[in-house]
Amino acid sequence: MDRLEFVSHLRIKEFASSLKQENKLLFKKLKRLPTDRVDRLFNEAHQDAFDQFDCIACANCCKTISPIITNRDIDRMAKGLGIKPSALVEKHLTIDSDGDYVFTSSPCPFLQDDNYCLIYDYRPKACREYPHTDRRRMHQILNITLKNIEVCPVVFNVVEQIKVQLNR
Repeated sequence: MDRLEFVSHLRIKEFASSLKQENKLLFKKLKRLPTDRVDRLFNEAHQDAFDQFDCIACANCCKTISPIITNRDIDRMAKGLGIKPSALVEKHLTIDSDGDYVFTSSPCPFLQDDNYCLIYDYRPKACREYPHTDRRRMHQILNITLKNIEVCPVVFNVVEQIKVQLNR
């Protein structure tokens, strides 16, 4: 496989596992680089990756992980659904071991059979920003990004592009 071709979302864990040690070494190196350089590397690779990938064809994030859901998210989702925030919490949310609200089930209760989101216009902030590879201060989330390599083909590809950039 050409490492810059997209990995199937069905095999992402397998490929990510085979590169786990290599990726850990890369992330140690990234932590030592200036913040603005790391941000630039991720942002450029993010743009390239999203030019080539259709998230709707995958929806692995919606199928396998739950975002952290804030009180603001709860209010926005409840308003969009036309229900009370307490009803949304009771029906769809639980508090995890870190004290954060998350969905009670996977896949996401709002993921439809065609991989479209039922609450797309009022989805949680973490969903809107996923996979977080275009944000500033990437240093702050390198550990979660390392985990997201196993979930998201875009993150996998972003990291592979960064490897190429750093080895030039």
